[in-house]
Order: sequence, then C-alpha cells, then structure tokens
Amino acid sequence: MAKDAYTAREAAQALGISLDTLRRWDRDGRIRTRRDSANRRVISRKEVERLRGDDGNQRGSARNRLPGTVREVRVDGLLAQVEIIVTDPVRVVAIVTRDAVEELGLKPGSPATAIVKATSVMVER
Repeated sequence: MAKDAYTAREAAQALGISLDTLRRWDRDGRIRTRRDSANRRVISRKEVERLRGDDGNQRGSARNRLPGTVREVRVDGLLAQVEIIVTDPVRVVAIVTRDAVEELGLKPGSPATAIVKATSVMVER
C-alpha cells in the first residue's frame, strides 16, 4: 500500500533524484511541499506521482522514454548489450548488467522502453 506522504529523503528516492536536487526544486517552486511540526519537508504521494508522470509503477525521473522492441541481447560476463528498435531504423543501444537482463526478461521481440537521461548532448560533424 502506497503512503499518503513521504519524507524528503523518501520522495527523492521515489523520484530517482538526490536529496539536494529535491531541496533545490523546493526552493525553485518545482515541487509542492509542506512542513511538519518539526519543520521537515513532507511531500504528498500525489505530488510524487505528478512529478514522475505515472501511476506509481515507474521508478525514475527521466522524461525521455522511448518505447520499442528488443532487437538483440548480447551477454558477456557480468554485462549485457541490449539493442532496442525505437522506430525503424532508429535504435538505442544500452549496456546493462546481466542481472538486469535476466530480471527484466529481455529477449529479442520483447517490448522494452529506453529511458534516456543526459545533461548534455553533443553533435560533431
């Protein structure tokens, strides 16, 4: 059962951000918080869901979600390379752990979402 309110640390974890980022968002007005009787930040479940943009099932703060289909999975030791066709011929290749591939049940033909989070993108010609 989901909680109705989270401490700042719990909310940061649920959003996949640092506690410092959550505090900065509070100062900038990007997140609605209230204070408890000990003057600690408290964030409502609805606010966390709003910021995640989901119903509570997704676990990340990235906004760039690219749904697609797994084309290929190459496992070598502890790491795996997963290729996802987003929109043919566009593909995203990710390096993840072998455990992640096994836990997610990734195999060619299975649906998957590439979640891209980057602070900058560079283009060279």
